[in-house]
Amino acid sequence: MQTKIKFSPEEISTNRIDNYPGRPTIVFLHDSLGCVELWRDFPQKLGEITNCNVLVYDRQGYGKSCPFSYEKRENHYLELEADMLNELLDFWKTDKAILFGHSDGGSIALLTAAKHPKKILGIITEGAHVLVEEVTVNGITEAIELYKTTDLKSKLEKYHGDKTEDMFWAWAGKWTTEEFKDWNIESFLSSITCPSLIIQGEDDEYGTLEQVEKINTQVSGHSSKFVIPNIKHTPHKEAPELVLNKSAEFIEKLLAK
Repeated sequence: MQTKIKFSPEEISTNRIDNYPGRPTIVFLHDSLGCVELWRDFPQKLGEITNCNVLVYDRQGYGKSCPFSYEKRENHYLELEADMLNELLDFWKTDKAILFGHSDGGSIALLTAAKHPKKILGIITEGAHVLVEEVTVNGITEAIELYKTTDLKSKLEKYHGDKTEDMFWAWAGKWTTEEFKDWNIESFLSSITCPSLIIQGEDDEYGTLEQVEKINTQVSGHSSKFVIPNIKHTPHKEAPELVLNKSAEFIEKLLAK
């Protein structure tokens, strides 16, 4: 059984902005098909508004980072990513982190705050999952059809290059298997003691608002939720000003304590 992702920190592609000595670092965790570039200027803007440093990275197998070091993705792969992030925070000498995670990245933020709390001041999640829902599987099944029948693959290749095929099927293949239907990380939520902001679009095509409620009611630290009407799975792209303002407000309150 795989218990750790094999990697060298130097093989992980990062974009780091250290403009505020002594201030916390906001670490951005991309979604299941994402990378540094696809965040566009959102991280920089949030860093400027909050006077925080920013670190964005491509997980192994994504963007400009190294290919996957494993052939098959385990059911607990998001836990492994949380462990890997903990090692990377040590490597980057980042001991005051605020995690901003989208989709898979949101789940990684939850797991990191639960398993490795010492370095984490607070977390912001967008469209995070703590269990598999029918709507999630249906959304991924639609994405598979688009990958096979449209130019989605070529669009992804612009960012992930020759890692695209492995990257796409690591996600789509795993989440649509019978063995993954019982995946659930609710048991970790009570170990999250830092403040959290849980964001989700009301019309998220990959998850219902049950995800938000389960997170918000089960974490031990103070948690607030921000559900945005008429928004789907990428609030920071669909309603950037709303998400920037709400995130900045959360961070300012967090750091004022």
